[in-house]
Amino acid sequence: MLHIITNTYTVLQPLFGRPPMPTELDMGCGKGRFALDLAERFPDRLILGADVMLGRLRKVAKKADRRGLENVELLRANNLELVGYQIPDRSISRAHLLCPDPWPKDKHRNKRLATTDFFSRIARILTPGGVFHFATDHVPYFEAMQRIAEMHPAFERADDGLDDIAGIKTDFELQWEAQGKRVPHAAY
Repeated sequence: MLHIITNTYTVLQPLFGRPPMPTELDMGCGKGRFALDLAERFPDRLILGADVMLGRLRKVAKKADRRGLENVELLRANNLELVGYQIPDRSISRAHLLCPDPWPKDKHRNKRLATTDFFSRIARILTPGGVFHFATDHVPYFEAMQRIAEMHPAFERADDGLDDIAGIKTDFELQWEAQGKRVPHAAY
């Protein structure tokens, strides 16, 4: 189901009226490959796919219906607001930020999503022992995210935090790999 979340203060009903289950958030889900493959591999988990592009989300919803996936909820939302005040505290088992726009030019770096403030917002929504997973092909951005995670008091490295999702990739990751680029991942 597709939910349109505005920039007003909203606390999403925990699990959308579903029985309690582990919940994962794919921020910037794009065409939905990662979120849908995750939902298919783990039918006992609720997968939230968030993006600002309504057209993309409608296509993802159709793909989920065709695949018979009933454990997917799609959110049209701004990720900063979503993790800032729209998702309840301690409700997400694992959050994924995969191949975000790196804004590589110095004059644009202030537009990057992954900042100390963003990491604090992620920490608020994670369950105890929850995992924040991030990846990007842009090495300087990846290194910057790792530095933030290493310095942030709420995070510690979780090297085994991605073992169960090995092989699930985004469209961007497949595209970069086809060009011979490595896409590093980290979990905290």
